[in-house]
Amino acid sequence: MIDANQLMARVRARDARSFEALYDAFGKLVHGVALRMLGNAATAEDVTQSVFMKVWTSPDLYRGGSFASWIVRVTRNRCLDVLRKDSKNSAGEIPEDLPEAEILEDQVTLRIDAERARSAMAQLPAEQRTPIELGFFDGLTHEQIAARLDVPLGTIKTRIRAGLHKLRASLEEARR
Repeated sequence: MIDANQLMARVRARDARSFEALYDAFGKLVHGVALRMLGNAATAEDVTQSVFMKVWTSPDLYRGGSFASWIVRVTRNRCLDVLRKDSKNSAGEIPEDLPEAEILEDQVTLRIDAERARSAMAQLPAEQRTPIELGFFDGLTHEQIAARLDVPLGTIKTRIRAGLHKLRASLEEARR
């Protein structure tokens, strides 16, 4: 398991490899949040780059606690900036340097969401669940998943897409 606090200490010392490890560990999360908020892949990529540039140029903004919660707040704020610029719609920002006590709500929300996601994943057939887990949790590419499972690449892509659609429907139903 990655220790983001240790990596951030090294990033503060300008260790590029630690920065790359952070990007590898959290890049998909940042991009996913940005894509969900903005609905545009190119803009989400720009926001992802912007967020990680901020991590590199201003590592002291992160003051400990849950790195995932912090980087999601940074991402959300960047997305809100983009949305404001496009629509002049002002939504409230979440401060990036919230004290640990104020992060409790984020942690509870993440825990509830994680429980819902685990439950929804458990409901998927193994042929859909396994490639999703390999891709999202083990970081394998579609090609690597196909090779590991000895299943054609097109079949893997179809199973992942179908599984993600089922997950989305299940999670939307759980929110109601």
